[in-house]
Amino acid sequence: MFRIDAGKTFPYCDGIRRRSFLQLGVAGMASVGLPGVLRAKEQSASKTGKKDTSVILIWLDGGPSHMDLYDMKPEAPAEYRGIWSPIKTNVPGFEITEMFPQQAKVADKFSIVRSLHHDTGDHFAGAHRMLTAKDMGVNGANNAPRFPGLPAIVARELGPRRSGMPAHVAVPYAASVGLVPGYFGGHFLGAKHDPFATQGDPNADGFRVQNPNLAAGLTIDRLDDRRKLMTHLDGISRQVDSSGTFDSLDKFDKEAYEFVSGPHARKAFDIGKEDPRLRDRYGRHSWGQSVLLARRLVEAGTTFVSVHFGGWDHHWDLQKGMENYLPIVDAAVSSLFADLSDRGLLDRVLVVLCGEFSRTPKMNDGGNGGPPRSMGTPGRDHWGNSMFCLLGGGGVKGGRIIGSTDRRGMAPTSRAVRPDNIHATIYRVLGIDPALHLLDPSGRPTPVIEDTAAIDELF
Repeated sequence: MFRIDAGKTFPYCDGIRRRSFLQLGVAGMASVGLPGVLRAKEQSASKTGKKDTSVILIWLDGGPSHMDLYDMKPEAPAEYRGIWSPIKTNVPGFEITEMFPQQAKVADKFSIVRSLHHDTGDHFAGAHRMLTAKDMGVNGANNAPRFPGLPAIVARELGPRRSGMPAHVAVPYAASVGLVPGYFGGHFLGAKHDPFATQGDPNADGFRVQNPNLAAGLTIDRLDDRRKLMTHLDGISRQVDSSGTFDSLDKFDKEAYEFVSGPHARKAFDIGKEDPRLRDRYGRHSWGQSVLLARRLVEAGTTFVSVHFGGWDHHWDLQKGMENYLPIVDAAVSSLFADLSDRGLLDRVLVVLCGEFSRTPKMNDGGNGGPPRSMGTPGRDHWGNSMFCLLGGGGVKGGRIIGSTDRRGMAPTSRAVRPDNIHATIYRVLGIDPALHLLDPSGRPTPVIEDTAAIDELF
């Protein structure tokens, strides 16, 4: 095993730029679950029906404001309603921010949950609840992961949709509030279920995903020789093994070997093969090209792709931040839905857009403790009592608004939704039984979510 420096992340409100390391290696990828894991997968599939669906999660790290994006309150007092006005979309009665004119043209392809909440304004607590559906006492002072992330559970249960592809890819890396892979990781399921991180900038000339799964000096030929040797040495043990363990080893070893040595993944990662005009539509910047790469990966057979958009912690000077970020998000998200639809992929790829929490409905004075506006335009602080989540594709109906908040956007007033319900909805799309239990390190069965109810109105 070795570790790769994942680089510095955006600064957060505590002023710290965090640096983490990602553990990678052939041993990690090829390590196996026991036959019981495979049997559990089959049992889960028998309950939900096998599917060929995938997920792209666009993670807005730092917490975007619902009031400025998808739950506008034009009739609220000025200090609540904010700077921008809502616009109509191609779905009657469905309005979003004027900063999203391109998404307004494809609103029939996605729906918005406006009544999501988990009621914490702590970055780490919020991210842990959104990505694992668990509280477990995680907060800024105790931020270590306590449960496997949703993508890791998906990777464990389903593997890739096509052999030769990694089950979970993070573009360019998986980070939750600066922790890498943070709450996206496998935790007690093991590092083998951590995401494969592309690293780098997909918008850079000559972008290439380096294969980090081969230790220094280990070529494909040498890997093949070692694989043949292990097969030979295992022969005697296989003759007396009746548990099926070696069958599991064969399966996982085959998946890891095909990913490392095969051409399929290398082709999928080669974003330079895309039509330059399509790349332009997504946006010639890291975020736009990351989303385009995510589409290439799910099309090639990756089950879960997480895309990291960081820098949403706008306590002050919100206007500058939103005017920089929202047009980029608009182009990337609208292009993704149009692209998936054009390719006939929309029914089998679920797109999810969310962050760890939202921002306070009432704006501050922009001073951050100093004179009003001394730090620029007013901003919004942490808020987990009312949030949004965008979902579209994968069988989820578009053009729907789920739930509502009060006139000032403070809290849900109808159809309150928790992170568990978002997870249950994703599990339904993927064909995973939401009543799934994992064995924790003490050997105790633990449910992956407490509330197994999906958002039925989306189907």
